[in-house]
Amino acid sequence: MSYLISIIGIIVVLGLAYVASNNKREIKYKYIIIMLVIQLLLAMLLLNTRFGYVLIKGIASVFDHLLAYAAAGVDFVFNGLANEGEAPFFLTVLLPIVFISVLIGILQYFKILPFIMRGIGFLLSKVNGMGKLESYNAVASAMVGQSEVFITVKKQLGQLSSQRLYTLCASAMSTVSMSIVGAYMTMIKPEYVVTAIVINMFGGFIIASMINPYRVDDSDDILAIEEEEKQTFFQMLGEYIMDGFKVAIIVGAMLIGFVALITCINAVFDMVLGISFQEILGYVFAPIAFLMGVPWSEAITAGGIMATKLVTNEFVAMISLSDIANQFSERTLGIISVFLVSFANFSSIGIIAGAVKGLDERQGNVVARFGLKLLYGATLVSVLSGIIVGLVI
Repeated sequence: MSYLISIIGIIVVLGLAYVASNNKREIKYKYIIIMLVIQLLLAMLLLNTRFGYVLIKGIASVFDHLLAYAAAGVDFVFNGLANEGEAPFFLTVLLPIVFISVLIGILQYFKILPFIMRGIGFLLSKVNGMGKLESYNAVASAMVGQSEVFITVKKQLGQLSSQRLYTLCASAMSTVSMSIVGAYMTMIKPEYVVTAIVINMFGGFIIASMINPYRVDDSDDILAIEEEEKQTFFQMLGEYIMDGFKVAIIVGAMLIGFVALITCINAVFDMVLGISFQEILGYVFAPIAFLMGVPWSEAITAGGIMATKLVTNEFVAMISLSDIANQFSERTLGIISVFLVSFANFSSIGIIAGAVKGLDERQGNVVARFGLKLLYGATLVSVLSGIIVGLVI
């Protein structure tokens, strides 16, 4: 029965994407089916096989070591700030982003990361029915982040049609940046983080192919990547250290504001209606959670977590999930965890539109106009990924 519900869920998600399509005749169903099969196979490989177990354990081990190295720097600066046995969220989860950012900078500086992004992007372009630029951008978004990715393609940004621009922005919102993957792994299981990153990439193409189908001429499908301004090695280190610190501070500030706001709203709703705001949102999102494969007995609580992610951000939702994880079955925990691993929330509309506008004001205004449609599509990607995972665990 659960498999039947998940299949119905996939049909509903594709149907919702079809309804929002701006050119139904251009939809390439062959590529959509291929990518759905790839999603399912990858989820099975990562979550149900010995190879997947070893691979994810290896990735998790790498990030464990990186977080341990980051902790050495954090402890040197903030040693004694926390009481014995306590682990402040800012110190243990957010500040390690600084060290991960430095590693990304080093990989960029020595041209290792661009080589990987181009290579994987080329392979993706063979199965998604889209252009080399779109494929590269999807990989780059997962590597360098939803704002920074547009800098790498700024040579072409002003020449892109609104359709191609939508696909680039959809990829940026449907993935997460490598710099904060370690932070996610401290809150939810690594296997769900890794699986979500991989299948979201294909999910982004599936939904974009339905909502925003178009054809790319070979003459227009030229990938021109902006080379970073030449810096010395230590100039680069300083820049990436500051960038990582800014991300940690910004995420911390957003968490303070959003968590305080949600707590306040919950208290007001509880006093007036006898039910919290998150519980109300849980009832709204419960049918979606149910279609993703969550049992109805857990759907309302799971729906509240999903809604929290949409109206605030994934960090707030992950904190809420970790607080009540013992209330969920392993299957529900996997489905919701995968749903949370993306930038699909209202604040991302402003972040992406601002990033593009900083490089090209006209194109930034275009992004702002289709912002809600962008969030709609990215949310469908998260739902689809959750359904796929629900089918294999």
